[in-house]
Amino acid sequence: MGKKDDLKNQYRVNEAIHVREVRLVSDGGAEVMPTYKAMAMAKEQGVDLVEISPNAQPPVCRLIDYSKFLYQQKKRQKEMKAKQVKVEVKEIRFGPQTDDHDYNFKLKHAIEFLKEGNKVRAYVFFRGRSILFKEQGEVLLLRFANDLEEYGKIESMPNLEGKKMFLYVSPKKAGQAKKSQQATDRAKEEAKRKEEEKAQKEEQAVQNSVLANAKISPEALARLQAEKE
Repeated sequence: MGKKDDLKNQYRVNEAIHVREVRLVSDGGAEVMPTYKAMAMAKEQGVDLVEISPNAQPPVCRLIDYSKFLYQQKKRQKEMKAKQVKVEVKEIRFGPQTDDHDYNFKLKHAIEFLKEGNKVRAYVFFRGRSILFKEQGEVLLLRFANDLEEYGKIESMPNLEGKKMFLYVSPKKAGQAKKSQQATDRAKEEAKRKEEEKAQKEEQAVQNSVLANAKISPEALARLQAEKE
């Protein structure tokens, strides 16, 4: 039998219901009654008596158009199948001495993979004598795990298998992957503070260079600072 027949034979209908009594449910509530009475009601209304919960005591039935009921069931199954996201495992490969540029490039891709609902398998490949740097590879993967904390959940800590050290990260739910507004604001403030500190240091360096070249006396330097204030 095909899938269509399997669905059709999943429920007992009308004369196929052999129990003595059933619990007939409707929008108005539920009532236990003899099966023959429920069948008479179905015939009177021009619908079918369908057993929707056979393991209940007594079995639960509804008065419905069985053809329409099957159509709705098939439609629901198709919708559920369409909503199911196929989870893929995306690989990210590192060397034991990956530079920051390459690291950030791969981190960006990993974040995209997790946002799409895919798992990430990151690993460090140790070629030849580079196995001596396995501690360095572990630190790199731990850093990677920390940077992905907002978007993914660590399934296992770095684990060495042969010449590869693996880290597995699964995606968080969409709601968990978003930063809170407060966290976003804090990140912006921190970035702004660092930019200001950098600008101040550069300005101070220029001033020091000018003063050194001009050989300004301590008294003149004090007057310049006083005027600035």
